[in-house]
Amino acid sequence: MTSTKPPIKTLIFVMVITALCTFVALPKEVPVRFALGSWKVDYTYMRPIIDLTQWKIPFQRDLELKMGLDIQGGTRVTLDADMSAIPQADRQTAFTSAKEVISRRVDMFGVSESSVKTSFNGSQYRIIAELPGVTDAAKAVELIGTTAQLDFREESTESAKPVPVKKGETPPPQNPFDNFKTTGLTGKELKRSTVQFSQQTGQPVVSLEFNDQGTKMFGEITRRSVGKRVGIFLDEIPVTAPVVNEPIETGTAQISGGFSVEAAKQLSIQLNAGALPVPIKVVQQETIGASLGRDAVEKTAKAGGIGIILVAVFMVLLYGWKGVLADVALAIYAVITLAVYKLVPVTLTLPGIAGLMLSIGMAVDSNILIFERMKEELRMGKPFEVAMKLGFGRAWDSIKDANVATLFTSFILFNPFEFEFLNRSGMVRGFAFTLALGILVGLFTGIVVTRTLLRVFLTNPDEMNDGIVSRLLSKVKKGKNV
Repeated sequence: MTSTKPPIKTLIFVMVITALCTFVALPKEVPVRFALGSWKVDYTYMRPIIDLTQWKIPFQRDLELKMGLDIQGGTRVTLDADMSAIPQADRQTAFTSAKEVISRRVDMFGVSESSVKTSFNGSQYRIIAELPGVTDAAKAVELIGTTAQLDFREESTESAKPVPVKKGETPPPQNPFDNFKTTGLTGKELKRSTVQFSQQTGQPVVSLEFNDQGTKMFGEITRRSVGKRVGIFLDEIPVTAPVVNEPIETGTAQISGGFSVEAAKQLSIQLNAGALPVPIKVVQQETIGASLGRDAVEKTAKAGGIGIILVAVFMVLLYGWKGVLADVALAIYAVITLAVYKLVPVTLTLPGIAGLMLSIGMAVDSNILIFERMKEELRMGKPFEVAMKLGFGRAWDSIKDANVATLFTSFILFNPFEFEFLNRSGMVRGFAFTLALGILVGLFTGIVVTRTLLRVFLTNPDEMNDGIVSRLLSKVKKGKNV
């Protein structure tokens, strides 16, 4: 026997998810104004920021939609990394390190929704930095278009000079790296940095290897600095400051400190950025105006809105009450998708919006497959509850196959492993990413949300009647058969 008990718990789950996603999807400010007799309400609701860092969880979101360069406008800088002086075996490491330096410099610029991508083909190694909202291209190039500078500094016994402050003002906090002085040892004397594992503890350590001149200089520095710290700075920013336990005169050193493998790799990349100096040359810079992006977004949003309304009307006319519930599920899909975009966060570009629109169409397809299968089961004389269950179960195979095939296509277009024989274009990746997210959310709303709404609100076969258009087509078909 098939259970006829409505899935109330699942409905409550869907309502809670929808409420939470609506909270996330709301704009930053929501005016609330209404009057009921003499009672008036007039205030503006301010959506709070999600900040879990106070519980030591690295998650903070302002819940604003992130706009890409083609929508917001800004600067795109293409840099060429000269690898001619780098040994072939070290080129990939040097390129990764150069990209890391550019990413850190972009972060220092204070640009939100920035993007730093790499592209290499044969002997051509390029780094593409997209800076939404930045219109001063010259300033951006000055910041990110120079070779990384690495230098070693030793801790001085002299106290740093106090910063002068006016009477009554609180002096700024003392920078612990102010009392480090330069030694003359730079990235030119450092051959390379690698991640190894300590033979004593088995933990990851970062190994440094110096050339002959660097071996001599580092030995002198460590003899003077036993028990003190040696600071390693990249572009004037301290990277690490390990304590010297004993003089190191062999030309190789290890930095330990309870690193995770990922942290050790990150430190090694930063050190190699200066150890393997890669000359950077600007080959292209362009300033993109926001007006073109805004116009394209407005037209895209208008076209998408018209399309969604037509689809919603079509579903009601063709499937009646089932279509109404499918439209409710589609609205829930839109709210969940918008919330996911803000939480990830997804940087919206025009190709990304196209991927979103396509995923909406596929979400509707799932409902159509389910409804048509239910109609077939009812025509074969199956009871109402059985037809509903079989409609979802047997339509699932078609839904699964179609969506899995599209997910594979999205994976190929996104190319997460940077395969050279596949696409590495940022715009196509944006399309693939939003399409894949939309498909996953669509599977949830099609199988869970729509099914729950049908089981709760459609309780007898009469409510399963099709819409006006479907009934008219059925009458026309019967007339032809006569």
